[in-house]
Amino acid sequence: MVPINNNDIPEIKINLSGAGLRIGIVMSRFNVKASKGLLDACISELVKQKVQRADILLTTVPGALEISLALQKMATTGQFNALIALGAVIRGDTYHFEVVSNESASGVTAVQLKTGIPIANGIITVETDEQALSRMNQKGTEAARVAIEMVNLLRELDKKIP
Repeated sequence: MVPINNNDIPEIKINLSGAGLRIGIVMSRFNVKASKGLLDACISELVKQKVQRADILLTTVPGALEISLALQKMATTGQFNALIALGAVIRGDTYHFEVVSNESASGVTAVQLKTGIPIANGIITVETDEQALSRMNQKGTEAARVAIEMVNLLRELDKKIP
């Protein structure tokens, strides 16, 4: 990784330790093959980063537009350190792709900002099934890392900004 800060300025380092974290995952069942690939990669990375399987809760929803409501419900329980949204929106022949892509992303961001719970957006938006299948492993892994990193970052900020 290329150093970002070459000055003598204090910097919060990236921390990918998931030990002791409780993570909630909301996955869309639409385009389930890609969603399942995202999920498998995500869980594999969470476990690799020391999140215990017993500390992961998965819930599924019909499609990407329903993800934000389930995230909001989970965020308000106070039981999770971070949440992860997983799904695949694949372009079709209508404008619906744009609506679902934009609104699902907006919903995830709104819940995160409203609740203060970090949410990794692992909803991929692609042109074809093939693109979804080729991106699912990388995006699932990235979503797990983002969730863990953001929990640890917010904890460090709490220590440094009273």
